[in-house]
Amino acid sequence: MEAVAKLRNYPTSPRKMRLLADEIRGMQVEKALALLEHHPQHSSTPLHKLLWSAVKNWEQKNEGQSAADAALVVKTVFVDGGRTLKRMRPAPQGRGYRVRKRSNHVTIIVDQTEVSVN
Repeated sequence: MEAVAKLRNYPTSPRKMRLLADEIRGMQVEKALALLEHHPQHSSTPLHKLLWSAVKNWEQKNEGQSAADAALVVKTVFVDGGRTLKRMRPAPQGRGYRVRKRSNHVTIIVDQTEVSVN
């Protein structure tokens, strides 16, 4: 049974967040958590917390099991654009440059790996 965690309106551009999301997609949860914990990029901290939240949501759904025993995998991660705040910055000769402060929405789905017995 899969579990979902969502992060909404995080003030980082979606492109920067997708770089990290692409790294952890399809990884085992323990490895992904370790990677995000020591990653130098700023967006790794909220992504680490979100993945941890998805693991805890999975444990809540499956009351008898712990995430350490069940080999959990990051099934899907996707980053969508959130709201954009539009601001003006002073420019020469009385003009103004438009600054777009972007945000994003992140959704993580974790699931148990399918163990095939041959």
